[in-house]
Amino acid sequence: MKVNNVELVISAAKPHQYPDLGLPEFALAGRSNVGKSSFINRMIGRKSMARISSKPGKTQTLNFYKIEDTLFFVDVPGYGYAKVAKTEREAWGRMIETYMTDRPQLSACIHIVDLRHAPSADDVAMYEFLKHYEIPAIVIATKADKIPKGKWQKHLKVVKETLDFDPLDDIIVFSSETGLGKDEVWKAVKKRMYEDKVYKAEIDMDEE
Repeated sequence: MKVNNVELVISAAKPHQYPDLGLPEFALAGRSNVGKSSFINRMIGRKSMARISSKPGKTQTLNFYKIEDTLFFVDVPGYGYAKVAKTEREAWGRMIETYMTDRPQLSACIHIVDLRHAPSADDVAMYEFLKHYEIPAIVIATKADKIPKGKWQKHLKVVKETLDFDPLDDIIVFSSETGLGKDEVWKAVKKRMYEDKVYKAEIDMDEE
């Protein structure tokens, strides 16, 4: 997918601030230092649309990026950064949970983990949360450029085993530096958009 038009519509903290355009949304979740902003910038072909901070834990809102008037990427606060006050982390957690469990436009969560290491306890908790609420996941194993290609499958196996990965979800080896996996991510996004449309259409037909 070639992205020509993208805009940050709003940085929202409460549900009444969320955009009301009815477009499918894809939440981006991951540790504070895993590279969510770099992922967004690579996917939309921009260098600095999503700001890359030297201070993990800086994102404190839900940032809604509208792409081609077709869908939203929703960057949520990163988790697992110890220097953020506990009360603040809890507030972010409630905000994320409210969005992900109550937002009908949410098509899937793009869950970003670091391919180089086994997923952290926070990564596992995030994935278990998605499974508990039956939220489809697209797992992005990023920073593939940091390890030899011959070791990708070995590391991917560790990621899958640690997360107890559901084969119904997608998992993609990715690099924000080289663009590896970009096309595969867009394919997974389009697949979820299509499945979501079919599902919602069936519900509408049943209710008639």
